[in-house]
Amino acid sequence: MRLTTLFYTLFFSAASLAQINPIDFEPATGVGGDWTWTVFENDDNPPLEIVVNPFIEGINTSQTVAKFTARVTGAPFAGCETMHGSDIGTFTLSPENAFVSIMVYKTVISDVGIKFATPEGASTGEIKIANSVVNQWERLVFDFTGVIDAPSSTGIDQLIVFPDFQTRSTENVIYFDNIVFGDSSLSVDEPGSVIKVTAIPNPSAALTKIECGEVINSLEVYNLMGQKVFEAAPEAMSYWLDLGRFNSGVYIARILGDAASSSVRIVKY
Repeated sequence: MRLTTLFYTLFFSAASLAQINPIDFEPATGVGGDWTWTVFENDDNPPLEIVVNPFIEGINTSQTVAKFTARVTGAPFAGCETMHGSDIGTFTLSPENAFVSIMVYKTVISDVGIKFATPEGASTGEIKIANSVVNQWERLVFDFTGVIDAPSSTGIDQLIVFPDFQTRSTENVIYFDNIVFGDSSLSVDEPGSVIKVTAIPNPSAALTKIECGEVINSLEVYNLMGQKVFEAAPEAMSYWLDLGRFNSGVYIARILGDAASSSVRIVKY
Protein backbone atom coordinates (compact mmCIF):
# COMPACT_ATOMS: atom_id res chain seq x y z
CA MET A 1 0.00 0.00 0.00
CA ARG A 2 2.82 2.41 0.86
CA LEU A 3 4.53 1.66 -2.47
CA THR A 4 1.26 2.20 -4.34
CA THR A 5 0.73 5.51 -2.57
CA LEU A 6 4.31 6.57 -3.37
CA PHE A 7 3.82 5.64 -7.04
CA TYR A 8 0.68 7.75 -7.41
CA THR A 9 2.31 10.65 -5.56
CA LEU A 10 5.31 10.61 -7.88
CA PHE A 11 3.13 10.10 -10.97
CA PHE A 12 0.82 13.04 -10.31
CA SER A 13 3.72 15.24 -9.19
CA ALA A 14 5.48 14.57 -12.49
CA ALA A 15 2.27 15.12 -14.45
CA SER A 16 1.72 18.47 -12.78
CA LEU A 17 5.14 19.61 -13.98
CA ALA A 18 4.45 19.01 -17.66
CA GLN A 19 2.54 21.12 -20.12
CA ILE A 20 -0.46 19.61 -21.88
CA ASN A 21 0.61 18.92 -25.44
CA PRO A 22 -0.68 19.38 -28.11
CA ILE A 23 -3.47 21.95 -27.81
CA ASP A 24 -5.75 21.03 -30.71
CA PHE A 25 -9.32 22.00 -29.64
CA GLU A 26 -10.76 18.67 -30.80
CA PRO A 27 -13.97 17.94 -28.85
CA ALA A 28 -13.63 14.22 -28.23
CA THR A 29 -9.96 13.42 -27.83
CA GLY A 30 -8.28 16.83 -27.82
CA VAL A 31 -7.63 19.61 -25.31
CA GLY A 32 -8.07 23.37 -25.22
CA GLY A 33 -11.68 23.63 -26.29
CA ASP A 34 -13.07 23.52 -22.76
CA TRP A 35 -10.35 25.64 -21.16
CA THR A 36 -11.02 29.01 -19.53
CA TRP A 37 -9.73 31.39 -22.22
CA THR A 38 -9.93 35.06 -21.23
CA VAL A 39 -9.83 37.73 -23.94
CA PHE A 40 -8.15 41.01 -22.99
CA GLU A 41 -7.57 44.54 -24.36
CA ASN A 42 -10.00 43.91 -27.25
CA ASP A 43 -12.65 46.61 -26.77
CA ASP A 44 -15.75 44.65 -25.67
CA ASN A 45 -13.63 41.47 -25.48
CA PRO A 46 -15.70 39.03 -27.56
CA PRO A 47 -14.96 35.55 -26.23
CA LEU A 48 -12.64 33.13 -27.95
CA GLU A 49 -14.85 30.80 -29.99
CA ILE A 50 -14.22 27.11 -30.62
CA VAL A 51 -15.66 26.46 -34.07
CA VAL A 52 -15.70 23.97 -36.91
CA ASN A 53 -12.61 24.47 -39.08
CA PRO A 54 -13.94 26.60 -41.98
CA PHE A 55 -10.88 25.86 -44.13
CA ILE A 56 -10.10 22.14 -43.94
CA GLU A 57 -7.25 22.17 -46.39
CA GLY A 58 -3.49 22.25 -46.75
CA ILE A 59 -1.56 21.47 -43.57
CA ASN A 60 -4.58 21.63 -41.27
CA THR A 61 -7.33 19.05 -41.64
CA SER A 62 -8.45 19.32 -38.00
CA GLN A 63 -12.18 19.44 -37.44
CA THR A 64 -12.19 22.14 -34.74
CA VAL A 65 -10.17 25.35 -34.29
CA ALA A 66 -10.13 28.53 -32.21
CA LYS A 67 -11.56 31.77 -33.62
CA PHE A 68 -10.38 35.17 -32.39
CA THR A 69 -12.09 38.39 -33.55
CA ALA A 70 -9.71 41.36 -33.30
CA ARG A 71 -11.71 44.58 -32.93
CA VAL A 72 -10.68 47.74 -34.79
CA THR A 73 -10.72 49.59 -31.46
CA GLY A 74 -8.89 46.83 -29.63
CA ALA A 75 -5.29 47.34 -28.54
CA PRO A 76 -2.54 46.13 -30.89
CA PHE A 77 -1.68 43.59 -28.18
CA ALA A 78 -5.24 42.28 -27.79
CA GLY A 79 -5.16 38.57 -27.11
CA CYS A 80 -6.37 35.62 -25.09
CA GLU A 81 -4.91 33.70 -22.17
CA THR A 82 -5.47 30.48 -20.27
CA MET A 83 -6.30 30.36 -16.57
CA HIS A 84 -3.54 30.32 -13.98
CA GLY A 85 -3.36 27.08 -12.05
CA SER A 86 -5.45 25.18 -14.58
CA ASP A 87 -5.69 24.30 -18.26
CA ILE A 88 -2.13 24.06 -19.62
CA GLY A 89 -0.49 22.54 -16.53
CA THR A 90 2.71 23.68 -14.80
CA PHE A 91 6.10 23.31 -16.48
CA THR A 92 9.59 24.69 -16.97
CA LEU A 93 11.03 25.61 -20.35
CA SER A 94 13.85 23.30 -21.45
CA PRO A 95 15.53 22.30 -24.71
CA GLU A 96 12.88 19.60 -25.01
CA ASN A 97 9.88 21.94 -25.12
CA ALA A 98 11.23 25.43 -25.90
CA PHE A 99 10.25 25.32 -29.57
CA VAL A 100 6.52 26.01 -29.85
CA SER A 101 4.51 25.92 -33.07
CA ILE A 102 1.03 27.18 -33.86
CA MET A 103 -1.08 27.00 -37.01
CA VAL A 104 -2.83 30.21 -38.07
CA TYR A 105 -5.27 31.22 -40.81
CA LYS A 106 -5.34 34.97 -41.43
CA THR A 107 -6.62 37.40 -44.05
CA VAL A 108 -3.91 39.99 -43.34
CA ILE A 109 -0.19 39.95 -42.67
CA SER A 110 0.54 40.82 -39.05
CA ASP A 111 2.49 39.57 -36.08
CA VAL A 112 1.36 36.61 -34.03
CA GLY A 113 2.73 36.70 -30.49
CA ILE A 114 3.13 34.01 -27.84
CA LYS A 115 4.35 34.30 -24.26
CA PHE A 116 4.17 32.40 -20.99
CA ALA A 117 3.62 33.53 -17.41
CA THR A 118 3.99 32.17 -13.88
CA PRO A 119 1.43 32.39 -11.04
CA GLU A 120 3.40 35.32 -9.63
CA GLY A 121 3.00 37.24 -12.89
CA ALA A 122 6.56 36.81 -14.19
CA SER A 123 6.55 36.63 -17.98
CA THR A 124 8.89 35.28 -20.62
CA GLY A 125 7.97 38.28 -22.79
CA GLU A 126 6.24 37.71 -26.08
CA ILE A 127 7.96 36.44 -29.18
CA LYS A 128 6.34 37.77 -32.35
CA ILE A 129 6.38 36.26 -35.83
CA ALA A 130 4.40 37.52 -38.81
CA ASN A 131 2.52 35.14 -41.03
CA SER A 132 3.90 35.14 -44.57
CA VAL A 133 0.76 34.04 -46.43
CA VAL A 134 -2.94 34.87 -46.24
CA ASN A 135 -6.12 32.86 -46.81
CA GLN A 136 -4.40 29.56 -46.06
CA TRP A 137 -3.13 27.71 -43.02
CA GLU A 138 0.47 28.33 -42.05
CA ARG A 139 2.56 26.99 -39.20
CA LEU A 140 4.71 29.45 -37.24
CA VAL A 141 7.51 28.23 -34.97
CA PHE A 142 8.56 30.22 -31.87
CA ASP A 143 11.99 29.70 -30.32
CA PHE A 144 12.04 30.21 -26.54
CA THR A 145 15.49 28.68 -26.02
CA GLY A 146 16.89 32.15 -25.32
CA VAL A 147 14.91 32.42 -22.07
CA ILE A 148 15.41 28.88 -20.74
CA ASP A 149 17.67 30.15 -17.92
CA ALA A 150 15.49 33.13 -17.00
CA PRO A 151 13.55 33.04 -13.69
CA SER A 152 10.30 33.40 -15.66
CA SER A 153 10.93 30.06 -17.41
CA THR A 154 10.33 28.05 -14.22
CA GLY A 155 6.89 27.20 -12.87
CA ILE A 156 4.99 28.44 -15.94
CA ASP A 157 1.24 27.82 -15.75
CA GLN A 158 -0.25 30.21 -18.31
CA LEU A 159 -0.18 30.56 -22.10
CA ILE A 160 -0.93 33.94 -23.73
CA VAL A 161 -1.63 34.26 -27.48
CA PHE A 162 -1.70 37.54 -29.45
CA PRO A 163 -3.29 36.51 -32.78
CA ASP A 164 -3.15 39.94 -34.53
CA PHE A 165 -0.45 42.10 -32.93
CA GLN A 166 -0.90 45.37 -34.83
CA THR A 167 -2.85 48.63 -35.03
CA ARG A 168 -5.96 47.84 -37.10
CA SER A 169 -8.05 49.73 -39.62
CA THR A 170 -10.48 46.82 -40.02
CA GLU A 171 -11.89 44.09 -37.80
CA ASN A 172 -9.88 40.93 -38.39
CA VAL A 173 -10.87 37.32 -37.76
CA ILE A 174 -7.99 34.96 -37.00
CA TYR A 175 -8.19 31.20 -36.65
CA PHE A 176 -5.52 29.28 -34.75
CA ASP A 177 -4.99 25.62 -33.95
CA ASN A 178 -2.55 22.83 -33.08
CA ILE A 179 -0.22 24.46 -30.56
CA VAL A 180 2.63 21.98 -30.16
CA PHE A 181 5.59 21.94 -27.76
CA GLY A 182 8.69 20.07 -28.88
CA ASP A 183 12.29 20.27 -29.99
CA SER A 184 13.88 22.10 -32.92
CA SER A 185 12.65 19.47 -35.37
CA LEU A 186 9.40 21.44 -35.28
CA SER A 187 11.07 23.92 -37.60
CA VAL A 188 10.76 21.34 -40.37
CA ASP A 189 7.59 21.92 -42.34
CA GLU A 190 6.26 21.59 -45.87
CA PRO A 191 8.01 21.91 -48.21
CA GLY A 192 11.14 21.75 -46.05
CA SER A 193 13.02 23.32 -43.18
CA VAL A 194 13.24 27.01 -42.38
CA ILE A 195 16.14 28.90 -43.99
CA LYS A 196 18.23 31.17 -41.81
CA VAL A 197 17.75 34.62 -43.35
CA THR A 198 18.84 38.18 -42.51
CA ALA A 199 18.14 41.61 -43.99
CA ILE A 200 20.75 44.36 -43.44
CA PRO A 201 20.33 47.29 -43.09
CA ASN A 202 16.82 47.04 -41.74
CA PRO A 203 15.03 49.48 -41.49
CA SER A 204 16.27 51.16 -44.66
CA ALA A 205 15.20 53.93 -47.00
CA ALA A 206 16.88 52.51 -50.09
CA LEU A 207 18.58 49.12 -50.26
CA THR A 208 18.58 46.13 -47.93
CA LYS A 209 20.67 43.03 -48.49
CA ILE A 210 18.86 39.73 -47.96
CA GLU A 211 21.25 36.92 -47.12
CA CYS A 212 20.30 33.25 -46.75
CA GLY A 213 21.86 29.97 -45.74
CA GLU A 214 21.16 28.53 -49.18
CA VAL A 215 20.38 29.64 -52.73
CA ILE A 216 17.29 31.83 -53.03
CA ASN A 217 15.16 30.38 -55.79
CA SER A 218 12.27 32.76 -55.27
CA LEU A 219 11.82 36.03 -53.39
CA GLU A 220 8.34 37.45 -52.85
CA VAL A 221 7.51 40.66 -51.00
CA TYR A 222 4.07 41.27 -49.45
CA ASN A 223 2.53 44.31 -47.82
CA LEU A 224 0.57 44.02 -44.58
CA MET A 225 -2.67 43.47 -46.49
CA GLY A 226 -1.22 40.28 -47.93
CA GLN A 227 -0.79 41.72 -51.43
CA LYS A 228 2.29 40.67 -53.38
CA VAL A 229 4.16 43.83 -54.40
CA PHE A 230 7.38 42.34 -55.79
CA GLU A 231 8.92 39.07 -56.86
CA ALA A 232 12.27 37.93 -58.18
CA ALA A 233 14.26 34.76 -58.84
CA PRO A 234 17.79 35.61 -57.63
CA GLU A 235 19.32 32.10 -57.87
CA ALA A 236 21.98 33.29 -55.43
CA MET A 237 22.55 33.26 -51.66
CA SER A 238 22.07 37.02 -51.36
CA TYR A 239 20.00 39.72 -53.03
CA TRP A 240 19.98 43.51 -52.82
CA LEU A 241 16.33 44.51 -52.54
CA ASP A 242 15.58 48.04 -53.77
CA LEU A 243 13.14 49.53 -51.26
CA GLY A 244 12.91 52.74 -53.26
CA ARG A 245 10.10 51.16 -55.28
CA PHE A 246 7.93 50.79 -52.14
CA ASN A 247 5.97 53.22 -50.01
CA SER A 248 7.11 53.68 -46.43
CA GLY A 249 5.86 50.91 -44.21
CA VAL A 250 6.33 47.29 -43.15
CA TYR A 251 6.72 44.42 -45.60
CA ILE A 252 7.22 40.65 -45.39
CA ALA A 253 9.82 39.07 -47.67
CA ARG A 254 9.20 35.35 -48.27
CA ILE A 255 12.20 33.32 -49.40
CA LEU A 256 11.97 29.90 -51.06
CA GLY A 257 14.91 27.53 -51.50
CA ASP A 258 15.17 24.07 -53.00
CA ALA A 259 13.50 22.38 -50.02
CA ALA A 260 13.04 25.13 -47.46
CA SER A 261 11.41 28.48 -46.88
CA SER A 262 11.53 31.41 -44.52
CA SER A 263 10.36 34.99 -44.15
CA VAL A 264 11.74 38.22 -42.78
CA ARG A 265 10.06 41.50 -41.81
CA ILE A 266 11.44 44.58 -43.62
CA VAL A 267 10.77 48.19 -42.70
CA LYS A 268 11.00 50.95 -45.33
CA TYR A 269 11.57 54.44 -43.92
